[in-house]
Amino acid sequence: MKQYLDCKVLSNQKIASDVYDMLLEAPVMARESKAGQFVNVYLGRGEHLLPRPISICGLDAENGTLRIVYRAAGKGTDIMAQTAPGASFKLAAPLGNEFKIYPSFNRFCLVGGGIGTPPMLALTKEILRKKPGADVTVILGFRNADAVILAEEFTAAGANVHIATDDGSVGFHGNVVALMNELGKAYDGVYACGPNVMLKFVAKWAAEQNTRCFVSMEERMACGFGACVGCVIKVKTEDGWTYKKVCKDGPVFEGQEVLWE
Repeated sequence: MKQYLDCKVLSNQKIASDVYDMLLEAPVMARESKAGQFVNVYLGRGEHLLPRPISICGLDAENGTLRIVYRAAGKGTDIMAQTAPGASFKLAAPLGNEFKIYPSFNRFCLVGGGIGTPPMLALTKEILRKKPGADVTVILGFRNADAVILAEEFTAAGANVHIATDDGSVGFHGNVVALMNELGKAYDGVYACGPNVMLKFVAKWAAEQNTRCFVSMEERMACGFGACVGCVIKVKTEDGWTYKKVCKDGPVFEGQEVLWE
């Protein structure tokens, strides 16, 4: 159930170029949120009226905290980056749908591209909590070594981690799909979050392997709960296509459902 609550910032640290890791005190939201969902952060400033939608990176129901990892890419997120512990933001959460973990799945491939990496950490932990001993392969794609985030945390959680960089400065030299081909593994389910062009080719790869694929779409959002119709994508129907809202119907969709353009 969506809540609007003031949440205290417990920590806010820079972990890479323009990327920050924020921990928030949010006990109700931590209990009710799931991997794949997102929060709306309201800055409380007139010149930045619209909220900032941020994927959930971590959930700790026992300690009542939510973790978000975000890129400072504009005036609003710059304000977030400069916020010291002790300050508060109004949050709306949980928003959107979650990644489904099917009982028949035992071999998982999780693909994160750039700032699409954080929600895959929450998913990794949820999979291994629900299915101890599951085979979880995590493939992360970044521009270069300086852009790599959270890789050690995936390993600590129990996943088999592989990194691809555009310039080959760390890990595999190439993109995530090329690395998936290089590994040559079979999976029961593929889950991905990152740039839409990456999601398109991950979904294509999964379709060729006859593997179910779930993608978390990135679109500009104004409201975050379906009122403004500003984040629509095209999805397939039996007789053609229709629009769905990323914030309300997603952000997670079946890879073969999306009409990629």
